[in-house]
Amino acid sequence: MGLSGLCLVHCVGTAILLGLLASAGGLLGKPIIHEIGLTLAMIIGTIALGRGIVEHGKLLPAAVALGLTLMAWALTLPEGGHEPLYTVAGVTILALGHHLNIKAGAHAHAR
Repeated sequence: MGLSGLCLVHCVGTAILLGLLASAGGLLGKPIIHEIGLTLAMIIGTIALGRGIVEHGKLLPAAVALGLTLMAWALTLPEGGHEPLYTVAGVTILALGHHLNIKAGAHAHAR
């Protein structure tokens, strides 16, 4: 009985989730969503990396601001071209910057 109940939850939940994703797919695929998301990520990334420089005194995490630059440049590219490639590369480099920022903070606090 429990297994049947789990099966029912799975089947109904999957149908609802797929229906919602199909409905939201049109909205989430619009260029404005990517532009807003990238703009917010660039603003937050700039603040976080800048704060890291001030708190830890390490410049290496900020050197990967190249990621922010790639993300900004991707906003200028036409949809459907190489824009996703440059966006993913920028986000990856930015994530590396955040990782280095965390390591610099942990190292500074360990002293």
